[in-house]
Amino acid sequence: MENIQMLLVKCTPIVKAGDKVKKGTKIAEPAGFTGANLHSSVYGTVEEVKEDRIIIKPDEEQPEEYEMIAEDTPLKMVEEAGVIGMGGAGFPTCHKLDIDLRAEGNADGYVLVNASECEPGLRHNIQQIEEDPSKVLKGAEYAKEITNATQIIIAIKKKNQKAVKVLQEAIKDKDDVKLHLLADIYPMGEERAVVRECLGIELEPDKLPSAAHAIVINSETCSRVAEAIDERKPSFLKNITVRGQLVGGNEAHVFMDVPVGTSVGALIERAGGIDGEYGEIVLGGPFTGRATELDAPITKNSGAILVSIPFPDLHGAKMGVLVCACCAGEEREKEVAEKMNAKVISVARCKQAVEVRPGAPLKCERPGNCPGQVKNNLQFKKDGCEYIIIGNCSDCSNTVMASAPQMGLKVFHLTDHLMRTIGHPLYRHLKVSKEVSQEIDF
Repeated sequence: MENIQMLLVKCTPIVKAGDKVKKGTKIAEPAGFTGANLHSSVYGTVEEVKEDRIIIKPDEEQPEEYEMIAEDTPLKMVEEAGVIGMGGAGFPTCHKLDIDLRAEGNADGYVLVNASECEPGLRHNIQQIEEDPSKVLKGAEYAKEITNATQIIIAIKKKNQKAVKVLQEAIKDKDDVKLHLLADIYPMGEERAVVRECLGIELEPDKLPSAAHAIVINSETCSRVAEAIDERKPSFLKNITVRGQLVGGNEAHVFMDVPVGTSVGALIERAGGIDGEYGEIVLGGPFTGRATELDAPITKNSGAILVSIPFPDLHGAKMGVLVCACCAGEEREKEVAEKMNAKVISVARCKQAVEVRPGAPLKCERPGNCPGQVKNNLQFKKDGCEYIIIGNCSDCSNTVMASAPQMGLKVFHLTDHLMRTIGHPLYRHLKVSKEVSQEIDF
């Protein structure tokens, strides 16, 4: 078994080289409000403590047993277990749950379970629900209890029919749990989009779901909440999708309960290995993931590992970059442009992308519901662009296409090389109705 690398994301190490650790041994503590406890995912010996990671050499034998967290209040156990948002954001779940959703006389409070599997091509959240929804539901019930909520609403895309049927059966006797079906549109999993679709409340970009008397919690995160409380289990495992240009085809390989700190390369090998030449390896989803290397470790909020086909060569063509709040950002778009051998000469921002505070990531004013982009396309044309690269949502990509081709601008989407790899339709024209969203009562 290869070395495990535990990244110190906003954490302070509490172990040193030579220390023996077990599964569940706490090895780092939060270094601020947005940090969370970090636990070893293996039995082994700490080889080195670096500035950004702890390297552990695993023992030959790896017992199933783990060091349990202490019994305490449910909220305290979630904190001690180091549970974070596993949908990608990585915010400490204990802080999200530390709220009374019915304070100040509010009649209702909502736990909105995000089971949308927002990023295209990923499958681990849906597969977990299909195979065993009980732990997800138990975690959601704990979240309801902790936050004093009155109702649980599970948001899931209508296209996932098997998972929908499994959930319908699982909640048929639960009066406080409902399903809300979503359209297959990106980014239906953005938390303000989940609030809008489930509750009909449009939140401003600077508002949290708590403004709608709600919290939004990822489905896998729910399962880790249940493990922390019922099994006194630290959060040191991750479900992950591996997909792309792999030996055996481009279908999704789902690995459940992978030790955090396992390398990207090890998981690619488990999925069959890379098939020939490739463009890049992405850690995360097609929209928000970033290029990585084979020796990089997965973390508690890693969503996927994607191996792409080679990039096309644009031979130095002039390119404009349209920056959107729905993707990994300007730097990532420029990186992909460079990998296509394009020369970026113009940059514009989606008209709905706003900066809530200086230096903060961009936020979309109405995620998934976007107006036209004629003004930006006119800028690109004026600046002499031949191509543009966009990272926009389904609806906004559609509006780009309403005018860009008529201006002679050729469009690439940030996700094109990954969508082509997995056989997914490219993000260009919106062909799915935005009106699919609906609630199901039982």
